[in-house]
Amino acid sequence: MKKPVLLAGLLLAGTAALAKPLGVIPSTPDLGKAEGQCRPGETGPAVIVVAVGLKDRKGLLRAELYPPNDPDFLADDNLLIMAGKTFRRVEVAVPQSGPAQLCIRVPGPGYYTLSLLHDRDGNRKFGLSTDGIGFPGDPRLGLSQPKAAVARFVAGPGLTTVTIRLNYRHGLFSFGPLKP
Repeated sequence: MKKPVLLAGLLLAGTAALAKPLGVIPSTPDLGKAEGQCRPGETGPAVIVVAVGLKDRKGLLRAELYPPNDPDFLADDNLLIMAGKTFRRVEVAVPQSGPAQLCIRVPGPGYYTLSLLHDRDGNRKFGLSTDGIGFPGDPRLGLSQPKAAVARFVAGPGLTTVTIRLNYRHGLFSFGPLKP
């Protein structure tokens, strides 16, 4: 019985960065979000994140941008910002129809990693049994977070489009895209 509990704990630890609510950093309120939000008529460098495979049209989509390496991928946003490393967060309501997408600014052209959360109940926490999660490159999700190398993408100088397939929990310990 201890093995399933341990595996579930590993999965939760791997998604800890997605579980925390929008934070406030002392003397720099919500820096990651302020720098991440695209401006009207955005020309870049920015990423248009297109979510596919949504379970439903409720809640929020939250994209978080990280440096392209394992130690920083899905790391605590407060630590990344205090260390002067890349971190951006953008949240939007899931649209009732049409493409589900959002725009997140990047510091410049180059390599980054990205996570996308479908927060179905809008509570700004990752719900293991309800919420969806996805990454660029559509890595296979097991019981730990993916490596940065499989969630990495290249942002160009203008607008770069990244399509992310969302994965939801199926059964006790597996995640995957919804079946058509």
